Formats: sequence, structure tokens, C-alpha cells
Amino acid sequence: MANQIVAGVDSSTQSVKVVIRKADTGELVRQGRAAHPDGTEVDPLHWKNAIDIAVKDAGGIDDVAAISIGGQQHGMVALDESGQVIRPALLWNDTRSATQADSLNSEVGGQESMAQAVGSVLVASFTASKIRWMAEHEKLNADRVQAIALPHDWLSWQLQGGRDFSQLFTDRSDASGTGYFDPTTSTYRRDILARALLSNREILLPKIAEPSVFAGTTSQGIPLAAGAGDNAAAALGVQAEPGDVVISLGTSGTAFAVSTTPTHDASGAVAGFADATGRFLPLVCTLNAARIFDAATSILGKTHDEVGALALSTTPGAHGLSLLPYFEGERTPNRPDATGVFSGMTLTNSNPADIARAMIEGMLAGLADAVQSLIDLGVDVKRILIIGGAAKNPAVGHIASALFGRPVLIPPAGEYVADGTARQAAWALLATPSAPLWNLGKATLIHAEPTPHVLEQYRILRDATLHW
Repeated sequence: MANQIVAGVDSSTQSVKVVIRKADTGELVRQGRAAHPDGTEVDPLHWKNAIDIAVKDAGGIDDVAAISIGGQQHGMVALDESGQVIRPALLWNDTRSATQADSLNSEVGGQESMAQAVGSVLVASFTASKIRWMAEHEKLNADRVQAIALPHDWLSWQLQGGRDFSQLFTDRSDASGTGYFDPTTSTYRRDILARALLSNREILLPKIAEPSVFAGTTSQGIPLAAGAGDNAAAALGVQAEPGDVVISLGTSGTAFAVSTTPTHDASGAVAGFADATGRFLPLVCTLNAARIFDAATSILGKTHDEVGALALSTTPGAHGLSLLPYFEGERTPNRPDATGVFSGMTLTNSNPADIARAMIEGMLAGLADAVQSLIDLGVDVKRILIIGGAAKNPAVGHIASALFGRPVLIPPAGEYVADGTARQAAWALLATPSAPLWNLGKATLIHAEPTPHVLEQYRILRDATLHW
């Protein structure tokens, strides 16, 4: 058992990562990656092909004892009776279904009723909203739907051969992002699905697999664990416990907490998801995170590290310059058609350092709002951990601690979604009562002087643009 290795996969919006680790200790053996195409709708075959490339880049998986898949939440993969993909998958960051989300909330009795039913108020990101959009705008496609899967469900199914619908499975964490699953009772809400599809036809949905057992076997005979949605997998990868809030800075920015009790936020700010262990994962998601850094490098003609150094070279608040970072619309607050706004620009702050500072502060201020939303809902917050590609930037930890008004922990750089699914595969393989504890390195503690005036400056801009 000591020499067994497991594979974890993170099929994210921009790329796929594969890590191969020792099951008992978590020691990294090898890893690989491959890119995904850009866009908010994608042919799922690109994901499958990318996994093949990433697995090859990782040296293959013929010697692994178990594998598990993590994937971006919410994406709608519609399948016909033969298992073929009907149309490109609509991804979480596709905002075309905002009107349909509002309609579904109203039809179920309003935001409070929807939050009680499925833990969350629907926005454009949710699968149910996308299904309603397809039913209204592509009726011929909607009429062909026999089964609906999420990215991680579909990829796990493809590893099994992708032919037999009885092999289609998901887990609580990913199902809780559909908008037609109740994470408190772990059951599908088929009445909401019927409303979304505008049809009472019986649609096949993936069975819910338990988090600590194998749910299938790949075509090559490798046991396949339940997998998880990306944020739940990241929580498992960073080994978060109740009282921990994880800030993940990827394409989107998320703040999520491991909780022993479910949440039902009628305001829509906090989504009441399930986690990958049988507990819950209240979560706030913003659409704009790492890409704000990318925009800053483009605007300033600097590298990511240079942007961070520029930001740290000036004062908190960027001499009055603020950024509302809604470059791709926004999910929280729910402003799908919004755009980014610079405010307070003067001759004094029209310089690279203040622009860099305002961009980083704007991105992180939205996540400070997210943490406050969790606290307002009664979520216990003892520690804040920051992960994701942007967490490596030298300015992030310092500015985040200042905005959050408390110390933050930066775990060592890693592929935490893939690590989480690898840890889940090890959990099923070793048949332990809980997921094995791995030593993935010591986190860095950062404590900066609080800057509440910066957060207030940001919130004034946020509220002033509410009806723009």
C-alpha cells in the first residue's frame, strides 16, 4: 500500500492539470497540463483531448491505483439519446441566461423560496438557468435532451467509455451547483428541472456518488472516485476544516468556507453548496480575479511580478484611485451586464504604481465583501487561506491582509483542485475514515496594517454604480 500512487485531475476553465501523488503521504511523483480553448461555450471534446495530452505530459497513468476528476462547476453538457453532445457546453461564466435565472427564481416563489429549495438563489452561472435559455432559444436542441451532465460528470463518464448512461455519476458538491439539487437532503429537485426545460419529460441525471468510495472504473481498469466541483476539490486539496475560509484566485474569485451546517441566503450573495466530504461549502463567487492581473499587465506593459511591485511602491488607496473590476460583468453582486470602472482619477494618481495598486485593491475588495457576506450569514471564520495562480504575486497577501483586516495564510503554490481530487482518490483507495492528511508544505503568514478606508472607498464606488 505504501508504494501506491493516485492521480487527480483539475479540468478548469482555462486548462487541465494532472497530479500524480503517493496515496499515503501525498508526495508529488509527477504532473502534467494542457490548455483549454477560450470562450464561454466549448465543445466538451476539447476537455477530453486536453486530458489525454496532460496525462501524456505527466508520464501516463498506467501505474496509478486510482483516479478522480475535478471540474469547473455549473457547465451544461446536454446529451441526446445516443450520448452525443447536442451543443457546445455553456460554461459558468456565460452570462446570457441572466433573465432566465430571474424567471426561475420568481416561478419557484422568489429568492427566499429558491434559496430554501436548493441552497442558492439562481444567477446566470447555474446550470438550470442555462437549460431554460436553451429551452427558450433552441427548442429543437432542448427537445433532443435525454441526459444532462456537468463537466466533471461527463469527463468521468468518458473515462469509462462514454456509452452507458447507467455509468454517469456526479457528487454532492458539483450537483449543488446545478440549481436543481437540494444539498441538505442530497436529492434532485426534478420539479425545478422541469421548469427549466419547459417540459415534464423524464431526463436522466447522474447518480450521486459517495465521497469516499469508488463510483466506476476506467476503460483501462483504474478505479474512479466520485470527483468534485472545483471549489470543493480545492477545499479538500488545501485540507480546509470548519472555521477556514479559502480565497481562490483563478479565472473567477471565490471565497468559500467548510461548514457543518447548510446555508440558505435569500439575498443571493452566498451560494449554499455542498463540499466533497459530506459537509457544506457556503461560497461567494466573483467573475473577475486573475484576469484583472492580466489586464494590468497589458495596460502597464509589465509582468505580473512587476505589477505587484509597482502596487506595493505606492500608498494604500492609490491616492484616491479606485477600480470596480467588473470587466466581464459580475456574478456577486449580480450585475451580468456591468463593465469595469476607474474612479477618482487625477493627474496625481495617473501613474503606473497607482493604477497597479487600484487594480489589485479592486479585485481583492470584491472578495473582502465576499468574506463579510459569509460572516453576516453566521459562518465561523477563524483563518483565511489564499490559493490560486494570482496568490503567488508578491502584492496579493499584503493587500489582502490589509483589506480583510486580519492575517492571511498563503499555502505553498500548488494545483489544489487536482491535489484535492488526488486526495479523494487516495481516500477511496486506502478506505480510511476520512481523507488522508498530507504534508504539502508550510503556509506563509502575512499580517498587514488594516486599511478600512480603502474598502470604504471601493464600496462607495460599488454602490454609486448600482443602476448604471
